[in-house]
Amino acid sequence: MTEGMGRVVCDITVTADGYSAGLNQTEQRPFGDDGGDGSGDGLHGWMFKTPDENRAEIDQIIAAKAFIMGRNMFGPVRGEWDRQWNGWWGDDPPFHAPVFVLTHHAREPQPMDGGTTYHFVTDGIESALAQARAVAGDGDVAIGGGATTVNQYLAAGLIDELRLHIAPLTFGAGTRLFEGVPPLKLEQVHSRAATLVTHVTYRVLT
Repeated sequence: MTEGMGRVVCDITVTADGYSAGLNQTEQRPFGDDGGDGSGDGLHGWMFKTPDENRAEIDQIIAAKAFIMGRNMFGPVRGEWDRQWNGWWGDDPPFHAPVFVLTHHAREPQPMDGGTTYHFVTDGIESALAQARAVAGDGDVAIGGGATTVNQYLAAGLIDELRLHIAPLTFGAGTRLFEGVPPLKLEQVHSRAATLVTHVTYRVLT
């Protein structure tokens, strides 16, 4: 963590075998074969089916002052921006802060209701983090996902705290956390079991 700046944190829901999305992802099924209907109700059932039991963790996810996500997490549009896609979260996304979307295709910033503005970053993960830190000040920057984006930041040694929300199911295939990431030393700082999930927080040691 850089002196005078907040932490770089990551919240990500994974299966017991480490997958954050299944195979066969589509616009109608953004999480693919996810143990539910593909909308995330299987993997992310803890957020939708038992939100009161997990309110502290849900609030923690959106408490950052800036967010970073990959193009695939932002939406299903691939290649050039051939339609006006503004994310899965409607006109008032839950972030209420700047969101930096990693992409190879430039696009003008997209302001949304509630204080969210999507910024599209074409020059890599370190540039996105520098921009996010600049607006977050001493607040946290959250690496939102998906797993491919998280893996890039982990491999680069840029995440301070990793918060895993482990769902009690397996996929066997899909997009997997830690894929291609060198061995890490993690310090467990918190864990809590709930009905549909186990929350585990690790400090990433350098």
